This record gives sequence, structure tokens and C-alpha cells, in this order.
Amino acid sequence: MENENIEPIEEEIQEEEIQEEEIQEEEIQEEEEIVAEESKQDSNLEKLQRLMAEFDNYRKRTEKEKAQVYDMALSGIVTEMLGTLDNFERALQQETSDKAFYEGVMMIYKQLVGVIEKIGVTAIETVGKEFDPNFHNAIFHVEDETVGKNTIIEEMQKGYIYKEKVLRHSLVKVAN
Repeated sequence: MENENIEPIEEEIQEEEIQEEEIQEEEIQEEEEIVAEESKQDSNLEKLQRLMAEFDNYRKRTEKEKAQVYDMALSGIVTEMLGTLDNFERALQQETSDKAFYEGVMMIYKQLVGVIEKIGVTAIETVGKEFDPNFHNAIFHVEDETVGKNTIIEEMQKGYIYKEKVLRHSLVKVAN
């Protein structure tokens, strides 16, 4: 009789152990699935962050390229206009008896200079400055003891700079 009571208890214990093992296996499987999903989410997040960084770099690169193309085009246009500016300066140096004509030419010249300055183009400083081959082309050299060595004493043609780039070198006369 005692054996009969022990057998159902042992069966019950075995069933409980089997159920416990199944529950533990399910929990382990669920934990593995959670870890796999978290890993997948981390991977997707990393991919998204990479794509966002690549897009941001692309946007910055295209903005920079666009600005460079704009600057190159503007430099080309302004360089072509410098001859016209020189001609206005020559015209203003000529004496004329027609004051209205002179004032009209002066107005156009000032307007052209204003537009060029607004763009950011500046004239290279020359007279009284030391000769710098990065900005000046010496077309005359004279001996003059009253000024320092390599000093520019006369500007023959103005030079211009746009955003630290020389559009045209100044043509100058240098002493000593």
C-alpha cells in the first residue's frame, strides 16, 4: 500500500519536473528571441545612422561644390568686366569740355565699381607697398634712392582679388 501511494507521488513529481523543464526551455527560447530582436534593432539603428551620416555628408559636399561653381563663374564674369572698368578709368582721365558727359561716365563708373565691390571683389593695394609677386607683376624697374627697396612707385594697371584669389595681377613700376 505504501508503494501504491509512492508511485503516484513520484509520477506527479516527474510530471512537475517535466513541466518545469519545459517552462525553463520556453523562457530560454523567449530570452534568445528577445536578444535576437534587440540585436536586429541595434543593427537597423546602426544602418539608419550610417545612412543619415552619408546623406548629411552628401548634402554638405553638394553645397560646397555648388558654392565653388558659383565662385568660378562669378570670377570669370568679373575678369571679363575688368577691361571695361579699365576703359572707364581711362575715359575719366581724359579732359573734356562737356561736363555733363564727364559726370555721366563718372556715374556709370561708380555704379560698376559699386557692383564689383558688393560682389566682394577688391582692388589690390600697390603704390607705396612692397612688391609681392603673388599680387603684382613688375613691368618697369627704376633706381630711386628716395624710396625703400622693392617699393612700388606707380601702378600701370589695377589688379583685383576675389575671395583671396587673384583675378588679375597689378601691373606696377618698382623702385630699387
